[in-house]
Amino acid sequence: MTIRKSTLNIIIVSIIVILTSIIAITLLGKKDTPINKDTEVMGENTINEDGKQILNLFAKGGYKPTIITASANIPTILRVDTKSTYDCSTSLVINQLNYRSYLPSTGTTDIEIPPQEPGSVINGTCSMGMYSFRINFN
Repeated sequence: MTIRKSTLNIIIVSIIVILTSIIAITLLGKKDTPINKDTEVMGENTINEDGKQILNLFAKGGYKPTIITASANIPTILRVDTKSTYDCSTSLVINQLNYRSYLPSTGTTDIEIPPQEPGSVINGTCSMGMYSFRINFN
């Protein structure tokens, strides 16, 4: 059996293109950190001019960070940001606050949280229960 040089070149080029495509797809897929991985924010919370603590949360494909540490006994605002978010994380439920609402697909939503005792925990979830986050008050 004889393989022509032109046929062999086509096979080699095809293999190189396939391998390059696989490598490119693998590298592009790893550029973002998974949102469901537990990440905690401590000390990044800010206090606004009214003396309220601002906690920042990003909603898209889940919530980030998934764990927030906040100061107790301070009025708090949970500031939820969305940017081209079209999944169930826009349907936010916080049972302890009797909060259930649809977030805009892009925008900022402020949710008032009254002062919490040290050791208090507030849990948030999407309406399907797929994505969640927790606020620990110390």
